[in-house]
Amino acid sequence: MAATMSDRGPDDSGVWSQGATALGHRRLKIIDLSAASGQPLVDPASGLTGVFNGCVYNYRELREELQARGHRFFSSGDSEVVVKAYAEWGLDFVDHLVGMFAVAISERDTGRLVLARDRLGIKPLYVAESPGVVRFASTLPALLAGGGVDTAIDPVALAHYLSFHSIVPPPRTILRGVAKLPPATVRVYEADGTTHERVYWDPAFTRRAERAGWSARDWEDTLLESLTTAVRRRMVADVPVGVLLSGGLDSSLVVALLAEQGQRGLATFSIGFDAVGGRSGDEFVYSDIVAKTFDTDHHQIRVAARDLLPPLEAAVAAMSEPMVSHDCVAFWLLSQEVSRHVKVVQSGQGADEILGGYHWYPPLAGVDRERAVETYAKAFLDRDAAGLARVLDPAWLADGDPAREFVAAHLARPGAQTAVDAGLRIDTQIMLTDDPVKRVDNMTMAHGLEARVPFLDHEFVELAATCPPELKLAQGGKGVLKEIGRRVLPHEVIDRPKGYFPVPGLTHLEGKLLDRVRDALHAPAARHRNLFRTEYVDALLADPNAELTPLNGNKLWQLGLLEMWLQSHGID
Repeated sequence: MAATMSDRGPDDSGVWSQGATALGHRRLKIIDLSAASGQPLVDPASGLTGVFNGCVYNYRELREELQARGHRFFSSGDSEVVVKAYAEWGLDFVDHLVGMFAVAISERDTGRLVLARDRLGIKPLYVAESPGVVRFASTLPALLAGGGVDTAIDPVALAHYLSFHSIVPPPRTILRGVAKLPPATVRVYEADGTTHERVYWDPAFTRRAERAGWSARDWEDTLLESLTTAVRRRMVADVPVGVLLSGGLDSSLVVALLAEQGQRGLATFSIGFDAVGGRSGDEFVYSDIVAKTFDTDHHQIRVAARDLLPPLEAAVAAMSEPMVSHDCVAFWLLSQEVSRHVKVVQSGQGADEILGGYHWYPPLAGVDRERAVETYAKAFLDRDAAGLARVLDPAWLADGDPAREFVAAHLARPGAQTAVDAGLRIDTQIMLTDDPVKRVDNMTMAHGLEARVPFLDHEFVELAATCPPELKLAQGGKGVLKEIGRRVLPHEVIDRPKGYFPVPGLTHLEGKLLDRVRDALHAPAARHRNLFRTEYVDALLADPNAELTPLNGNKLWQLGLLEMWLQSHGID
């Protein structure tokens, strides 16, 4: 199982077992490069053994606090701090951690196993349970390598995939036998096999009385201070840290704030593709402006359209779950190049979900909560129940309309003041984790590159959740962030149309890529599975670029990608 994750942790490995518990680990050396921080990390004094993926940005402060409470340390890394924090605070240890993490801790004296995942789900944690056995890993393929996993397709997850823009909300995955631990969750497996868990973080998307008198300027000042702290925290490393610079507002702001804090010669990286079908494939004009303004050590990576097929295959193989976004290939290629220069990068992911940058938020303004579901579904969901019936063989249809029902339940939950707040919450807690964040983690870690996302600093997210929606929706979206940007960025980067990470060859299917999709859908494994109605597939193949999702995704690509993923991972 650990060997399958050698790309995620190319620098070291370790295994440990005692009684009924065995732990394995692959290490990417970022903090404390010595062998003292090797894992699994065994602490005989407390009877604890732990494995940990991610980074705890406040580990130095926690270490000092734990030393003052009598704990002794044999390493200088954050891994030991996590174990000692559990020794001190028990299951509440997660409340003290600032960062991204997936953790497993074994108690020697009780036989208890504890799993925990960070608040925003930045680091993945997959679980496979069968009678008498539980396995867990940072990737789904690692669980497949362990054997004994039910690899049948989950019809409810399949409905989510085809309707919720490839998002399968936790705890489900596309496979019946594999679940994922939800973000902000601690789960305990007792020695007798019983389990219990708690959600330790659920921010309120409501206004707070003490901030009722704040002006727009007050919000800008406070959010800027919080974001500056988040960016500074994510420079904690014993190796150089770079930035993925798309040229958009979000990543450009990260570069600007680091420059303000005195970072010089910061390594920045941008990627671009050949234009296809008249659509531009790069945003170099903007990233070049930012790189020049802040005198970064900038790297432009250019990819010709003919080069897309091999990295596409590699990106699919690197996916723990099928993801339709063509950004996956861009991030795979970008990470391949960046990993030759640095081992850690900061990235601008999350700002749109946290601060209202997408086009489906303004229609929610002024809509009552009952109508919010229809408004959100029209803008974001790819298919309704009738649409699924057109696509899927009847044997694979789930009851009802799982994606719409999930969205309705989430939007109706208490703790969101307006329909906009509810839309931002579902995107922050569900869509963000299981689309852009997962995509970035999978593609960067495929090259032993750690990506850090300052916009997902939980304190920044808590603050932004309480910010009035009208400040977020101003100026076409992210208004409050644009005002912050005007203080430190060239105006050309702010006052421009919203861009995306463009890979035109995958939005407009033709040539070798279209052939690859056709091959996947006609493969013997696909015919045996018989997920999709033959007449629907044939119609899409006859006119491959005719059917698009509300977010301009290609519906043929959606089907082909799923089959490519299943076949790539040896799932019959």
